[in-house]
Parts: sequence; structure tokens; C-alpha cells
Amino acid sequence: MKTICLYFEMHQIIHLKRYRFFDIGRDHYYYDDYENERSITEIAERSYVPALQTLIAMARENDKYFKVAISLSGVGLEQLELHAPQVIDLLQELNATGCVEFLCEPYSHGLAALANEDSFREESLRMRDKIKELFGKAPKVFRNSSLIYSDEIGAQVAAMGFKGMLTEGAKHILGWKSPHFIYHCSLNPNLKLLLRDYKLSDDISLRFSDSSWSEYPLYADTYMDWIAQMPEEEQVINIFMELSALGIFQPLSSNILEFLHALPQCARERGITFSTPTELCTKGKSVAPLEVPYNISWVDEERDTSCWLGNAMQREAFNKLYSVADRVRICNDRRIKQDWDYLQASNNFRFMTTKPASVGLNRGIYDNPYDAFTNYMNILGDFINRVNTLYPADIDNEELNSLLTTIKNQGEEIEQKDKEIERLQKQLEKYTGAEPAPKKAAPAAKKAPAPKKAAAPKAAPAPKKAAPAPKAEPAKKAEPKKTATKKK
Repeated sequence: MKTICLYFEMHQIIHLKRYRFFDIGRDHYYYDDYENERSITEIAERSYVPALQTLIAMARENDKYFKVAISLSGVGLEQLELHAPQVIDLLQELNATGCVEFLCEPYSHGLAALANEDSFREESLRMRDKIKELFGKAPKVFRNSSLIYSDEIGAQVAAMGFKGMLTEGAKHILGWKSPHFIYHCSLNPNLKLLLRDYKLSDDISLRFSDSSWSEYPLYADTYMDWIAQMPEEEQVINIFMELSALGIFQPLSSNILEFLHALPQCARERGITFSTPTELCTKGKSVAPLEVPYNISWVDEERDTSCWLGNAMQREAFNKLYSVADRVRICNDRRIKQDWDYLQASNNFRFMTTKPASVGLNRGIYDNPYDAFTNYMNILGDFINRVNTLYPADIDNEELNSLLTTIKNQGEEIEQKDKEIERLQKQLEKYTGAEPAPKKAAPAAKKAPAPKKAAAPKAAPAPKKAAPAPKAEPAKKAEPKKTATKKK
């Protein structure tokens, strides 16, 4: 039976402000607050709110037949909490239906997986904790920024304890193979891989409202017919896209939400089900390892990382940023930590691309890639100066490595102690929970513990007996006084 894995990404760009060379060392705030608030408010009103309301309606109307997966970046989540909390409320409402799975991704939506394994691990686990805190369940499946993947990245993700990972079904990787199967990481077979069907995904996210497209207008039953007509053995159809495709890239006037709303019913009529990534990774079997020696992504025709690291400017900015990764990781300055997350966001490097793009690229405040590079490097210069103030650049690598090792060992030791404390607490709960049971089981009939416990109350009556004594004595003393007067 064919099953659809439907997934949406939610990430929000953090807009940087104009930052001049002469601001270095004087101004440590790098963000355009007005543009950040304006853009997130617009996306929330035009896309996130109506799209999530539609997903909630689909979940309720189809009684857990319909299922969907969503991942949020940490920096995007911060913007939603600050400027569009109604979106968080809708996510909570969707979570309450039991029809959604929240995935994990790097907190910054950055490229740490390509540069620094420790930074990549730290922010991925931090995001996992954030998702658990918000939605009550720790994610078991991972998706990297823009579905970036390689064999080495897969091994790192598996080492974090994730059971599955999403990536792109790139032609140059699959060759004759189909993306409609479950694969596994070639370096660690415990990590299952779900590959995006880019054609079916882009039909919705890129081409749906294009009147020059040969399939325009696209209807839900037609779309499901395409899936139903696939070869019988191809049973896993992964449709991945950004949630902002519903309302921003494809305007609401195109009836994109009506199309989405009709999918579950059309799928049911054709015997097609919906599954979450975790269901596929736990119940499904992998057919083969997927060998990906070089990084792939879901961006551009090349499906690689050239849109972020394709020219000398991008690589210079990238290397400069991650040259201080180890120093940032050991610092405790909250502002530096936050700036680090925002400066890592992949869109900062995307603005510097010189590649022609099939999809229009909005560069924000920048006129061209060189303008984006200059502004970013000015900000990065100030940021690195602040980091070096805490941890000077002349610290020997051996000294820094020694400090990092000490911190790492301390963290592992604390983690082990926390686990030991948790284990002892569970034993204590069992022990204290087992004590009352026998007392309640055999109590009343055999041992009649009430009298034993009454031993304590016996001490209380003692004062009561002692109390009457003084009352009796005054009465006896009063009699002799009367007899004495009579004798006189």
C-alpha cells in the first residue's frame, strides 16, 4: 500500500541592518528590528496562520488518517514567539490532534555540519530539547538545514541518537534508483533515510499557480492519480516543502489551500495512506545503503551547497565565521551566543551568491552579492573582536584544546551524575512505593495495626488523667478548713 510522508519546514530569516566599517567596535547590535517584525508578521498572516488552520481542519476531519511532519528552526521560533505568538498557539493546537510529528534541525538553520562537528551537535541537541519543551516529545527524526546531507553528516546524526533523516532524492546520487524507497546511511545502517520526490514536491511549491505550466490547473484528484499510477513496489512518496509555499510562493488566491484540504479524501479513495517519518523509519525496512560522498541539498538545479559556498566571497565569510566556533562554544555570554546563532543562518551566505537562480532571490537590503558580503564582513569583524576579548586569538591551540577537553569532560561527568541521580530517584520511588503496599494488604484482619499506632495517643491521655488530680486535691483541702472553723 502506498503511503505519503508530507513534511513542511518553518524558518524565518533574521534581517541584518546596514553596518558600516566605522561602526566596528562602537555598535554591537546588528539587526533590523523593524524589518524582522514586518516580515514575520506578513508571513504569519499570509501563510502560517491560514496554512496551519487548514492542517488542523484536515487532521480533525480525517480522524488520524491524515498525518503531517513539521520542523522549525530555533531562530525562526524565537521570531514567532516575539512577534507572532498566535502561530505557536496554532502549532500547539495541531499537536493536540495527535496527527503531527515535529522533527529536529540545527537551531540556527546554519551550515555548522559543513564546518564544525561539535557546534553542529550542540545546536542540534539544543533544538531537540526546545522541541520537547514546547510539544512534549523529543524528536526521533532529523532534517538538516535545506536537507544538506553526506555520509559523514549521516554518521554524526546517527551518533546523536536519531533513527532517521530527511534528504534530497538527487538524480546524480540515485542514478537509476527511485526515491520511493527507504534507504540507510552507508556509514551507519541504523540511520534510515527518506528521500524527497522533488518533482511532486515542486509541482505544489513552485509550479502550482504557473499558468504556463502544462499541467495547470492542478487538481487534487489528478495529483493523487499520479501517485496511484506509480509502480506497485514504489510505496513511499516523500513530499517535502517550506510551509511558506502555501500563501507566499503560491498565493492564497490560487486555491492552494483548497487543493491541500482535498488531498486526504482523494488519497483515501485510491487506497493511499499518510505516514509520519518516525513511522516509516521504525516500521519500514531499508532496501539498500545510499552512498553520498559529497554534500547534497534541495536547493537549485545542482542540488549541492554551491548556493552558499560557490564563490570566494562566500567561502571567505564562512571560514572567518567558523574560525571562532570553538571559542564561542565555551563562552557563557548570552549576547554572543545569540549573535552566533543569527550570524550562522544560511541565508546570510545565500545573499552573497553570484549564481543565476531559476527562482527569484530576494536579497533584502542588499543591492548585489558584493554589498551583502561587505555588510556581513563588517558585522563579523565586530563580532570576532568581541569573542577575542573574552578568549584572545593568541591563545595556543593546545591551551584552547585543553580547555575544551576539560569542559567536555565536565559536561560528560555532569551528565553521568544526572543519570545516576535519576536512576536512584526511580529506585527510591519504587522502594517507597513498595513499603505501603504490604501494610495495606494484610493490615486490618491479621495485625490490626490500629492498636500499635494507638501507642502514641496513650501519651496524650496521660495529661488528661493528671489534670483531674489537681482538681481533686483542692476539694480535700477545702473540707479540713470547714472542720477547723467548727472546732473553734
